[in-house]
Amino acid sequence: MFGLRKIEERAQFLSGKAFPFMSADIASDLKLEIAHVLTMDLVEYSTLLITQQKQVMADLNKIVRDTAQFRKAETSGKLIRLPTGDGMALVFFDDPEAPVECAMEITTATKCHPEIALRMGIHSGPVSEVVDVNDRRNIAGAGMDVAQRVMDCGDAGHILLSKHVADDLGPYPRWRPYLHELGECKVKHGHRISLVNFYTDQLGNSQVPNKVKCASPPPTEEVAPPKNRKWPVVVAIGVPAGLVAALLLGFFVYHFAKSRVTPQTAAEPFLGEKSIAVLPFENRSENKTNTYFADGIQDEILTRLSKIGDLKVISRASTQHYESAPDNLAEVGKQLHVAHILQGSVQKNGDTVRVNVHLIRAADDSHLWAETFDRKLTDIFSVESEVAKAIADQLRVQLTGREEQAISAKPTDNAEAYDAYLRGLSYSLKTGLSPADQLAARSYLKEAVRLDPKFALAWALLSQVDGVGYVMLFLQPTSALREEARQAADTALDLQPNLAEALHAKGWYHYGCLKDYDTAVRYFQQARELLPNSSQIPEALAYVARRRGEWELSETYFSEAERIDPRNVSLLSQHAFSYIFLGRFPEALQKLDQVLDITPNDAGAIAEKALIAQAEGDLPRAWTLLAPLHPAADDPFTLEAQVYQAILERRPERVIPQLSEILANPDAALGYLNAELRFWLGWAQDLAGDHQGAQETWRQTRSELEGFLKEQPDNYVLIGDLALTNAALGDKAVAMNLAKRAMAASPIEKDAMDGANPMEVLARVAAQTGESDRAIVALEKVLSIPGAGAWALNIPLTPALLRLDPMFDPLRTDPRFQKIVASTVGSK
Repeated sequence: MFGLRKIEERAQFLSGKAFPFMSADIASDLKLEIAHVLTMDLVEYSTLLITQQKQVMADLNKIVRDTAQFRKAETSGKLIRLPTGDGMALVFFDDPEAPVECAMEITTATKCHPEIALRMGIHSGPVSEVVDVNDRRNIAGAGMDVAQRVMDCGDAGHILLSKHVADDLGPYPRWRPYLHELGECKVKHGHRISLVNFYTDQLGNSQVPNKVKCASPPPTEEVAPPKNRKWPVVVAIGVPAGLVAALLLGFFVYHFAKSRVTPQTAAEPFLGEKSIAVLPFENRSENKTNTYFADGIQDEILTRLSKIGDLKVISRASTQHYESAPDNLAEVGKQLHVAHILQGSVQKNGDTVRVNVHLIRAADDSHLWAETFDRKLTDIFSVESEVAKAIADQLRVQLTGREEQAISAKPTDNAEAYDAYLRGLSYSLKTGLSPADQLAARSYLKEAVRLDPKFALAWALLSQVDGVGYVMLFLQPTSALREEARQAADTALDLQPNLAEALHAKGWYHYGCLKDYDTAVRYFQQARELLPNSSQIPEALAYVARRRGEWELSETYFSEAERIDPRNVSLLSQHAFSYIFLGRFPEALQKLDQVLDITPNDAGAIAEKALIAQAEGDLPRAWTLLAPLHPAADDPFTLEAQVYQAILERRPERVIPQLSEILANPDAALGYLNAELRFWLGWAQDLAGDHQGAQETWRQTRSELEGFLKEQPDNYVLIGDLALTNAALGDKAVAMNLAKRAMAASPIEKDAMDGANPMEVLARVAAQTGESDRAIVALEKVLSIPGAGAWALNIPLTPALLRLDPMFDPLRTDPRFQKIVASTVGSK
């Protein structure tokens, strides 16, 4: 709803299944770590006699303590053990394989104890250390919660894994034969989690758990190697390509245009000899947590190649959908429109690193060049430079003096700072960014610049992370966060005035934080000269042009970005949003289908297609798309799309129970979204006839929104939200003043994308408070503006929606309103 519409360039930063919902102050205090959790409990423990319970628990404790994995992690200080009454949780911090190894050891030992009937669950995820009521060290967080819910789906003997863990283990031959996908299981609060059953001929339980049987028939195939784990998303320009994919899912904007622009022709493929894609590097380190290092080396090599003007390089957001060494290189080359593929692996051991790279001609899988580099960590930059130069030589690429200097640059002399930078970079590059990912990226980058205050590249990335966080409502656009983004960008530029990444970060700061589009374009164009193969620059310029209402220019930039980044789902989604803003629904659907070809079952893309159906007045088609989705509170875009569908169908009772359950125990991490969901609940209650309950809900909504607005007095979205809430509560004068205040905070003259939204809020407030004349004038204005309308989620305010939306019921008998809604269905 409100906040979900705020930013169309919801950044590729820095999505997934959740977003950075916490304020900057809270985030700075929260210390999250990725833990690998094994939970277990004794089946039917409560049926045992007290003496039997004591004996069984004592035996289990001894078995667990005697396992090799327990002793190893305990000795190294990388284990926390937590009793849970009829079982326990073992929290490992060093090795994602440790919980599975430990589960196997425990299962083997319990064969001699038939009285011990265990079920186990394993998940890797973010946790934070807390102090319990006894002043003892304890652990809390999503990593613990999901592991518990995974275990709860099992029966005696089961070792169940979350799909997240199975994706990490799947590529390794020692694990793959024992991973058996079960599908989804419904758990607490109506959430669904994807499960994998781990069993061998001797260990585990090969039967399908009863809870899964009740949910749906499980697939029989084994778990495939991980392809693209992602969270629902948002988008932001200016962040590293991987960043952009995360935020996109729930944060779309809302404006559509009456005018039609001429579509650009499809992006022409490269398929020239001087074209290359760098596939994800394989992590061959014994420590599986070193994946961040392999990711970082791959991205650093790709970035250096991207600075060569005579070479066409595919951006990382497109290549990350592939395995390190796919079997069908010819097909990969065709999909990415390149003639050459670079494959690699990284093995890190202490302060030494081995990097293997292979340059391959995609068409015939022939190896053109290969090399193995053994280096100290302090000399890893030479590998990145040598690889880039070797590729340039092999492909007979001409290097300018400036380019040769750029790809040979050594960003820091501090190995620890570089390691922290690579960790932060790895989190920022994730396809879908969770709150933990963003906080981790920011934390590591701050550590990098603390260790080396002259590390310009780290300062630049920190500015990008902060800048995207500023425009995301979940982080809250506070002046402190905006100032930190500015200072980081300025520091990077002071250290290296011609650093492309720093220029890019400064451009994003002016675009996202200040809406100073002229200055933003100037910085983006400077960065473009130094990053000729970066899709992020033309993408950013497309967003600026869109804000200015320069739709044809924006289309040109989108097409240019897609030539460099043809399988970037965030980029394709944003291009689809532009078509939606312009009312070009068939072209938008085509782009969304491209997204679904790359990432099947993408809930965000499916929900967006449903919203288009709603805008066209086709509610049956919209419900067909939305019904199979099972969103939770951490997928607000899809959830609110379903709620709006129920409201348009006048069937609010379908969503009231779910919203009530979610808001009965609201997740503090959702921050502003709790107020949004509460407004929807009030609307549904009022439509269902529970007017007293609706008023109580809206009063609580108003209180929460007023709290947010104190910290963000110029946030037109929050102001508009409060206007609608006060209108619902019958406070006409307050609501109208707030609607006018929202229009002043975001005038259409300054922002072609967002400027019309407060005008739609005014129309809704006027309709709800009996100001029919004002409502009609505002509606006519909104419908006449290119790209206007989309207060609810991402939908254009079409005549078809006006006929369905209950908020406009007070206008139904007005002849002027009847004339408006008599227009062509879905037209602008």
